[in-house]
Amino acid sequence: MINCERNQFQKLINFRLPHVFMTVGIVIVLLSITIMFVRAFVLEGDFLWLKHLLQKTMLVGMLIMSLSKDKEEDEMTIVLRAQSYAIAFVIGVIYALVMPYVEFGVSNVMDSNGQAFKDLGDFQVLLFMLMIQLLFYHNLKRYR
Repeated sequence: MINCERNQFQKLINFRLPHVFMTVGIVIVLLSITIMFVRAFVLEGDFLWLKHLLQKTMLVGMLIMSLSKDKEEDEMTIVLRAQSYAIAFVIGVIYALVMPYVEFGVSNVMDSNGQAFKDLGDFQVLLFMLMIQLLFYHNLKRYR
């Protein structure tokens, strides 16, 4: 029973999408960003539902990029990927803890009325963590 659970856990840890999904993820992210700009500058009206849909689509595209294999996947890239996830998690937690206070302080310095304290949204934290993971992974790969 323990070996069965260990094998299933290893399958989950070693899950990677084929390399072609890197291109799919990039296309999804670029399309989402393009449509966000069109929505912001061309379309008139309140399209809040479209904004949320595009944010989620962009996160899915970045997740696909994060989970896709490299052309040459070896033990070193697996270790570098794990390190980049760990770095992204730690930096993401620090960001989520510190950034609301920074925004609160800056808003009070810039405006005498100030702004009420607010927490970060899930999109902002997840986007930040995925960006950090992808950037650190590609930098670690470049300097290995």
